[in-house]
Amino acid sequence: MSEPVATGRELGLWMATAMVVGNMIGMGIFMQPAALAPYGFNALLAWGITVIGCAALALVFAMLVRRLPEADGPLEYLRATLGEGVSFAALWCIWVATWVSNAALAIGVAGYATAALPQLSGLPPSAAAIAILWVVIAINLLGVRSGGGFQLVTTVLKIVPLVLLMALGAWVLGTDPGAYAAHPPTTPLSLQTTLSASGIVLFAMLGLESAAVVAGRVRDPARNVPRATLYGTLATAGIYVAVTAIALLLVPQDTLARSSAPFIEVLDRVAGPGGGRWLAVFVVISGLGCLNGWSLFVGELTRSFGAHGVLPAFLGRNNRRGAPAAGLVLTGLLATGVTLMNYSESLVQGFTFLSVVTTAASLPLYFCCALALVVLWRRDPGRLPRAAWLAGLAGAGYTVFTLFGVGLEPFLWALALAAAGVPLYAWQQRGRRRAALHPEAPRR
Repeated sequence: MSEPVATGRELGLWMATAMVVGNMIGMGIFMQPAALAPYGFNALLAWGITVIGCAALALVFAMLVRRLPEADGPLEYLRATLGEGVSFAALWCIWVATWVSNAALAIGVAGYATAALPQLSGLPPSAAAIAILWVVIAINLLGVRSGGGFQLVTTVLKIVPLVLLMALGAWVLGTDPGAYAAHPPTTPLSLQTTLSASGIVLFAMLGLESAAVVAGRVRDPARNVPRATLYGTLATAGIYVAVTAIALLLVPQDTLARSSAPFIEVLDRVAGPGGGRWLAVFVVISGLGCLNGWSLFVGELTRSFGAHGVLPAFLGRNNRRGAPAAGLVLTGLLATGVTLMNYSESLVQGFTFLSVVTTAASLPLYFCCALALVVLWRRDPGRLPRAAWLAGLAGAGYTVFTLFGVGLEPFLWALALAAAGVPLYAWQQRGRRRAALHPEAPRR
C-alpha cells in the first residue's frame, strides 16, 4: 500500500468553517421552500429532528478528528475501526454521488446565470454549464488556499441576502400578524409525513463532514476541524429553519408548492415585485460557492483514495501548488459526461432526483462514522469523553430514521453505487495480495 502523500495545511478555522457552510448552503436552499410546502408544519418538525440528528453527527466527526488528529479523513477512521471493505463501500458511494451532484450544480448555475444576464442566453446551455464547471476546477488547481479563499468570499456573499430576507420576513410578521393568519398551512401533522419531509431536509445538510474530509489540509486539525464542523452545522441549520418558516408563514401553501422560484414569491411579499433578477445573481454566487466547495471536497477525497491504494497511485499526488490536480481533472471529466447526458432534464426534476439519491448515498458514511466513534470509545474509554458513545448511537439512530424517509428507490440507487465499486475493490485487493507474495517486484 502506498504511503499517504505529505500535504500542506493551508486552511484555517474560518476557511474550514466556510467550506462546511458553503457546501451545505448551495442552490438547494432556493428550491427547498417549494419542495417542503406540501408537508406544511410537518416540515418544521422534520427540521427540529434534523437539527438534533445533525448536531449529533457533527459531534461524531468532531470527536473522531480529536481522537485521530493525524488521520487522513473518514477513510482512515473507518479503516481503523470497521475494516477495509466497509471503509471502501461508504466512501465510494459518497465519492460517486459528489461528482454527479457537481454536474447538477453546474447545470443549475448556468440556468440562473442566464436569468441574471440575459445576454448569455445565446450560448448553448450545456456549453455554459461545462464552462462553469471547469472554471471552478481551474480555481482549485491553483491550490487549496486559492479554493479556500474563493469559498470564504462566496460564503459571505451568499449569506448576506439570506440574512436580509430573514430580517424582512421577521419585520413583516412582527408588524402585520394578519399576513400569516390569512393562509396557514392545512396539512395535518403526522409521523409519516414528518418522516417523508426528513429525507428532503437532510439533503440540505449534506456536507457537514466537509472539514473532516479535508482534515489533512487544516491547520491544527484537532482544534479547528471540530470547531468548524460544529459552527458550520449550527449556523446552516439556523438559516435553513428560519427561511423555511418565513416562506411557510408568508406564502399560501398551494402557491408555494407550485412555485419554481419560491424565494421570488417570498420577496414579492416582503419587498415588492422586481427582485427576481437580483435574486438570480445571488443564486449564481451561492451555486458557484457550493460547486467550488464540493470540487475541493471530491478532489481531496480522490487524493486520499489514491494515497491509500484505493485508486491508482498517481491520483494521490499533488501538483506543485499543493492541489490534488489529477483528482480534480478526473472528477471534472466524469461530471462533464453526466452534464452532457442529463441536460435534457429540467432543473427541478434534476435536483429532485439527485437530492434523494445523494442523501441515500451519504447515509452509509454517516452511519459507519457514528459506529466508528462507538468502537473507538469501547477500545479506550479514557481517551474520549463519556458523551462519545451517546453521540455515536444518536448519529447512527438518526441515519436509520432518515433512511425510512428517503424511500426504497433512492436506497436501491445507493446500493447500485456501492456495487459499481466492487470490481475496483476486487482489483485493489488482488494487487495487494500479489505485492505481499512478491515484495521484491517493482511498484508501479
